[in-house]
Formats: sequence, C-alpha cells, structure tokens
Amino acid sequence: MAGRPEQLFPLFASLEALDGIGPKTAKLLEATGIESPGDLLMSLPYAMIDRRRRETIRGADLPATLTVEVTVGAHRPPRNRGGAYRIHVEDRDTEFQLVFFHARGEYLKKLLPPGERRLVSGKVELFDGMAQMVHPDHMMPVDEAADIPPYEPVYHLTQGVTQKAMFKATRSALVRVPELPEWIDQGVMKREGWPDRKAALEQAHAPEGLADVMAEAPARARLAYDELLAHQLTLALARQTARKGKGIASRGTGKLQDRVLSSLPYSPTNAQTRAVSEIAGDMLSPQRMNRLLQGDVGAGKTLVAFLSLLIAVEAGGQGVLMAPTEILARQHMAGLAGLAAAAGVRMELLTGRDKGSQRAEKLAALAGGMIDILVGTHAVFQEDVVFNDLRLAVVDEQHRFGVRQRMELAEKGIAADVLVMTATPIPRSLSLAQYGDMDVSILDEKPPGRQPITTAVVSTDRTEEVIAHLERAIGEGRQCYWVCPLVEESEVSDLVAAEERFKHLRARLGESVVGLVHGQMPPTEKDAAMADFQSGRTRVLVATTVIEVGVDVPNASIMVIERAETFGLAQLHQLRGRVGRGTAASTCLLMYQGPLTDTGRRRLDIMRETEDGFRIAETDLEIRGAGDLIGTAQSGLPKFRVADLERQTGLMAVAQTDARALLAADPALKTPRGEAARLLLWLLRQDRAIRLIGVG
Repeated sequence: MAGRPEQLFPLFASLEALDGIGPKTAKLLEATGIESPGDLLMSLPYAMIDRRRRETIRGADLPATLTVEVTVGAHRPPRNRGGAYRIHVEDRDTEFQLVFFHARGEYLKKLLPPGERRLVSGKVELFDGMAQMVHPDHMMPVDEAADIPPYEPVYHLTQGVTQKAMFKATRSALVRVPELPEWIDQGVMKREGWPDRKAALEQAHAPEGLADVMAEAPARARLAYDELLAHQLTLALARQTARKGKGIASRGTGKLQDRVLSSLPYSPTNAQTRAVSEIAGDMLSPQRMNRLLQGDVGAGKTLVAFLSLLIAVEAGGQGVLMAPTEILARQHMAGLAGLAAAAGVRMELLTGRDKGSQRAEKLAALAGGMIDILVGTHAVFQEDVVFNDLRLAVVDEQHRFGVRQRMELAEKGIAADVLVMTATPIPRSLSLAQYGDMDVSILDEKPPGRQPITTAVVSTDRTEEVIAHLERAIGEGRQCYWVCPLVEESEVSDLVAAEERFKHLRARLGESVVGLVHGQMPPTEKDAAMADFQSGRTRVLVATTVIEVGVDVPNASIMVIERAETFGLAQLHQLRGRVGRGTAASTCLLMYQGPLTDTGRRRLDIMRETEDGFRIAETDLEIRGAGDLIGTAQSGLPKFRVADLERQTGLMAVAQTDARALLAADPALKTPRGEAARLLLWLLRQDRAIRLIGVG
C-alpha cells in the first residue's frame, strides 16, 4: 500500500513548524488530539470579535469592545497595594483611562510611553461616569496595527494556549494548504453553493459576522461535509468488503414460515411483512447480507428475526441468534419455544453455563446438522463451536456490536448473512453514523391488539392517591409494576428505596399481593419473584430497573415510575413499553419530585405527548447530545471536529448517498474523483479505509 501522498506532507508536519507554537504549546495541543497543522485547521473559531478601527469611543453604546488610536497621557500608579494602575489616554474626540491590576509600572512605561501614539483594543465600560478599558486585549504601535484583523476569530482554548497563539498558528497553517482536486460531487457543490476546500478553510478562520460562525455558513458546512463524506466512504468501503466476502444464496420455500404464521392469533403488520421480504431478498443474493433491523418497543422484531432464521432452515442450513446476556438468551429461548414447536424445528440454547458432556452433546448435534437454530450469547463463536451449514447470524444487540465487531464476524470466515437487531430507536443521523455500512429495515408500526398507553405526570406529593388508584385496579384483577428511583450514590440505597416502597405497599395492599425484584438478589430468587408476577400470584411488582429489558406480562396494565425525572428518556420509553401488551387499557404514571429542571420537564412532556420511540429518541438527542445518548465510550460513534451530528442530519444522509454512488461507479477509486476521494481519506486520517481499497 502506498504511503501518504506527498502533496499532503505540509499538513502533517510538526506543530512546532507553525508560528507561535513552541514545544510546550505543541504538547498542550497534542493532548487534545491536535497533532498537525491539518488538525489545527479543523479546530474552527466559535465566535468573532469586531475589531474594526474607530476614530473615537464617543457615541459608542457601552459596554463594548472597541479599537481606537490614542495619544498616551500621564501614568498614575496605585496609591495602595492591590489598587489599580491607571493611564490617561485621548482619542480624536474624548479621553478615557486604561486600567491595570497587579501591574508592573516599568513594563507599562515601556509599552505605553507618555506622548506616543498607540492602537488599543478592548472592552470599554463606564465606571463612576468615566470610560475605562480594563486590561486591553491589544496595545501596539500604530505601524503594527495590521496584526489585528478587523474581525478577530475566537477559538476554544486548551489551558495554557492563548488566543494570540491560536491566531498566529492558524494563519501560518493556512499558508500551507495545498490546492487539492475536488472530491465532492459537482452537483452537490453547486446546489449548496460551497467553496473549494482551501477557500472554505480560509473563510472559516476569518469570520466577518455572526453568520460566519454558524454551522450553516457555506464554508463550515463544506468542511463538515468533508468529515461526513470521509466517514461514510469508510463505512461504504467496509460494506463493499463485507459483500465481496463470498456469501451463500439461501432460498426459502416458505413452508416453515407458513406453519408459524398460521399458528399466530394475529396477522403480522405491513412493516413486519416488508422487513421479512427485504431480508429474504438479501439472503437470496450470493452477496453477504449486512442488515440492521430497527424497531420500537413492542414492534415485533423477534417474529421478524425468527421468520428470517426459518428461511435459513428452509434452505437446508442453520441459524444462530446471539443475545448480549445470558438472561436475554434464555428469554429468547423461552419466548420462541412455541414458534419453534409450530414450525417443527429443533432449537437449542448454548451459554457459558453448558459444561462437560452436556456441552459436548450439543456441539456434536450442531456439527452434525441436527440442531436447526442455536440461541446463545457471544459464546457461540468460540473456537470449538462448529456449525454444519450456518446461513444466518442474528445479533440482538444493545449498542455493543460496532463496525469493528461486525468486521471480525466476517473475518472468522463465517460466510453467513448477518442481521443485527436493535430495540432502541436511534435517530436517523446517529444510525447513519453508526450503522452506515448496513442496509436498514425499520419496524414503524405496532402489531394489532397493542393498546395505546395513557401517560400521566403526577407529583410525589400525591403518592397516597396513586396507591388508592392501584387498590381499585387490583380489585378489578389488574397487575402493576412499580419502578423505584435510581439512587446515584450507591447500589445499597437503590435497594433501600425499593425495600421501603415494598414494605409500604405491602402494608397498604396486603402481604401476598406485592412482590419485589432488585439487582442485588440471587438469580433464583429473582426468577421466582418474576414467575410469581407472571402467573398472577402477586399483583404488584416493586422493582429497580432490572425489568426494562424484554419482560412480557400481558396482564400488567399499570406502570408507576417513581422519581421519573431521574431517568433518561430511552429508559423511560423502554419501561413504559412493558405495559400495553394485553387487551386492557394501560396507564403509565410518571411521578416526579419538584421543582423540575427545564430538562426534566422537557423529558416528561415528550413522554406524555408521544409513544413514538423515534420522536422520543430525536428529543433525547437534542437534550443530551450524541455521545451521551449512546455512551461515548462504547458507542462506536466517530469524533467529528466540525460536523455536528445533532444538527446536520441532512448532510449525513447526502454523504451516505454520495459515498455509495461514488463506490458503485468506481469501486477501486481510480477515476479522477476517486483519486481525490483517496486524498480526503488520507487527509482525515481514515487509514483503515485506505487499506480496504486494497493495493491503495
């Protein structure tokens, strides 16, 4: 693979090659990920200061930042220690004072000699009727005035790096920007009215008004697009590589699927039918499928996944369903047992608990093709697990399966099609950033019979009323979850909160009516408490958030969430999705303790307004930001310097289409635009993508 192209060398030089950056400043910048002139140029100013020259400060609307030429007058050192050092100055029409604290008189006399002309710039305020400029930002001889730009960019600073140093360094980095061929599609450039990259950098670092520091400014949008395009090219190359891997064409007969469908008490939704046919189409093609199945709480992803696994079995192969935890794997196994029986296929569970001869028997049956569908944790990909003919791997994931893991799966020589399921509705911009290498099927309608859920917001002052309401509902044969608050300080206090609530409710509603589950319980007790609730022996289940994932009790129609304002939106949405699964009308009561913060109020309001997980996720993104939403550490989300995933969703979608179209027309990136795109990948350090092109 060829190395970095020569024309980019100036942008990858050492930071110390730039004006105003010595070894110390270079170290401070490197600590924030700015390692080269190219990186520095992608750290754009976030504001600007108007430093245009004025003849006089008279008539200005104070306080204001002003730049004016003055004649220096008398110096008045402080009378007492810690007092102000004042210098009298006059502009064309009026006089004012420059004020310094902890000043060194000798230094100021040298800098501002009485009788001389100087240019000063800084914030002017009125104090006791006298205009004064405290600690001016700039003081210089008139012939050096050109050093102050009329509009001065303001940069985000790292401790120890000054605005002056950033300004000098960025100016000297701009001089190094080479003329590069254009990698953006000409149609897009024209439609958006974007400048070329060099001009975009120059404009972005020399804003002339507030509009120029906004994300929508053409120069900034263009630089953001470069980042998004480089990222989407990397994902599209990963997708191309995954597809190049020889897949297996699996043709379903529909025989087993029909058995399952006719055993169901309802018909699948249009969205489910559409998703199954998209998956069947992918499985039929000899290229490897890499698809994301995204669905809201209760949209019926599991049925779609199971029907897809049956296509693999109908085609004479095997399927595997992987869950992130053993509990979820067991639950899938229990939930799908009925469907497997209806289809007449053999399904087995393999987890870390399988040992010795029991494990050996399962592995032999798997290798011999006797097991049709295997359910398990990631343990199903250990060395000794051998399939007879694996056609489809379904990964049920909670964000822990990034591009890297998807590529590893491919490298294990598994030619199987891959379907990744996620239960968390992800806003479009994030799903493009995180799953841009995949094709996406979205389940956006609820299966018939799912009741709408009435959501109400009540203050904790009304707890007793809520309990009275519960008493009536239990009398009518209904069941209820009561979720206790998350207490940040320690696990113990979560437990205390849950146990206190449990005792209180038992005293009010009766000993045998109320059950308790929390994270500290031994698994057997937890399972027993859940089983009691599922069978209806207990009517109220007091729980910490252990119940948010995958619990299904159709008779439970009330969800009380205490201190709802302490939960994230995604969590509230998942918890609410535990009710509304039966035929009874369901309610979710969000109890809050006032006073609410603005964010807390916004969260509860959106929950009351909508059950649409995608809308809730969009709001969550606006409130929390991208990294936080997915937990940056394991999010697999790229770090962009200019692009803003929350506000530039549209650009990300354009970048994805553009990247895929470019690779479809020019898979090896050999055309002039393809060569330009390679430069972009080098420029934005997407070296991994360059390896994917092959010879490079």
